[in-house]
Amino acid sequence: MREAFKPGDIVRHFKRETVDPNTDQYLYRIIGVATHTETREKMMVYQALYGDFGAFVRPYDMFMSEVDHQKYPNIKQKYRFELNDETEDEEEKESQ
Repeated sequence: MREAFKPGDIVRHFKRETVDPNTDQYLYRIIGVATHTETREKMMVYQALYGDFGAFVRPYDMFMSEVDHQKYPNIKQKYRFELNDETEDEEEKESQ
């Protein structure tokens, strides 16, 4: 089972592969996991790091799901959202 994201983690949507990597487009900050009051469904709450910095919710299982490679055959990323490697690379450089 894949590891859950933590509040504050920076993640990238798979469509980030289709835009200029020097922008913040398709980067998001995890706010946390919430529960839908009516259905009790687990939801991921996250905020865009671009544009109007909108906050969004998506069903947790969908958020954590794999990319539909039938629909998006040119996408290399395995999951819909993944921890942003660029953040990890910057943190490694800063700690050296």
